[in-house]
Amino acid sequence: MPANLQRELKKKRPFESPEQEAILNILRTSDLFENRLGRLFREYGLTPSQYNVLRILRGEGGPLPSLEIAERTIQVVPAITGLIDRLEQQGLVARRRSDEDRRVVFVEITSKALGILKRLDAPLEQLHRDLVGHLSAAQLKDLSRLLEKARHSTPPEEVT
Repeated sequence: MPANLQRELKKKRPFESPEQEAILNILRTSDLFENRLGRLFREYGLTPSQYNVLRILRGEGGPLPSLEIAERTIQVVPAITGLIDRLEQQGLVARRRSDEDRRVVFVEITSKALGILKRLDAPLEQLHRDLVGHLSAAQLKDLSRLLEKARHSTPPEEVT
């Protein structure tokens, strides 16, 4: 009997390798999770990237330079300036230039954004439980450990 992913994808032949099957499983799961998370964030007027920036700022508890925010995001944000522009237009962040170095722009979360995040916390925690709550604490720890091991053993991309 074919493996679950093979059945889900209606793939007639087995995967070329266990590595291929694992990567496709990760991608399929990531797509499902991203869709569910994206739907929840849209209910609060946010994109996943906007939520990510606001989560970083709330967690820091104070203003951060925009480039540091970009370094801390879960997913690579190629246009952090545009993302911060949109958050500022929505009244969710405020910007100010550094007094010491005018090239550095600090971004600060607003009370409006904090209110949105506070309302979003419980539904987001429930969604996390819906997505992976059926796994035991030990399984979740193993999953995180294995994903981190895969991510950290990946060679960095070459810049061309």
